[in-house]
Amino acid sequence: MRPDGRTEDQIRPCTIERGVNKNAEGSALIKLGDTHVLCTATVTDRVPRWLVGQDRGWVTAEYALLPRATTDRTQRESSGNISGRTYEIRRLIGRALRSACDLQALGSWNCIIDCDVLQADGGTRTASITGAYVALAEAFSWMLGRNMIRTWPLSSQLAAVSAGLVQGKVLVDLTYKEDSAASVDLNLVLTETGRIVEIQAGAEGNPFTFDQLNKLLTGAAKGIKDLFAVQNAALEGVVSRAG
Repeated sequence: MRPDGRTEDQIRPCTIERGVNKNAEGSALIKLGDTHVLCTATVTDRVPRWLVGQDRGWVTAEYALLPRATTDRTQRESSGNISGRTYEIRRLIGRALRSACDLQALGSWNCIIDCDVLQADGGTRTASITGAYVALAEAFSWMLGRNMIRTWPLSSQLAAVSAGLVQGKVLVDLTYKEDSAASVDLNLVLTETGRIVEIQAGAEGNPFTFDQLNKLLTGAAKGIKDLFAVQNAALEGVVSRAG
């Protein structure tokens, strides 16, 4: 058993509350243990310049840690002074969401997902992807109800989770303390059909084996199945309405 009482392949208690921001076209608050992320979706007709006139939409994401999301205050990042970590996570979230979308069905609309970490205890990027999917689905439902789009743009369900090798054991959904002690870190983004969107994995010390990699992937995939169930509960009524 882990310090918080979980088994090695068990995710932290997870809830996703949809519709938490009355101003956004889509929103979701995901709480994964002590990691809390607010995801909001904004729909705009301003697509990137290279897409103008192509009748093809776009989905992009922004990510930020609020100053007291961490134990010590984190310096707020300005638009012109973004860290490499933040930029990389933004690209990961946007890339993952686009993989689940039919951008042609989106028409000439741009959906911007803002992922703001309210409280961080490991796995903020994977929690952001999982929550962002729900916010995006709600935004698409909002668009469908206003005849802004004709068909449902989501082609697959999407979620993500972390895993790691800690003292020789494969652990799923790492807390910050576990992540700090991990000799191997892995993030997995998966569709509901088991197709891989992205794998991020690296050794902090000694290289790891293919067998260890397979065990990490298997454990993470199991955790993502549990996250799909939480997403489905949050989207009850939205998906059926979107049809």
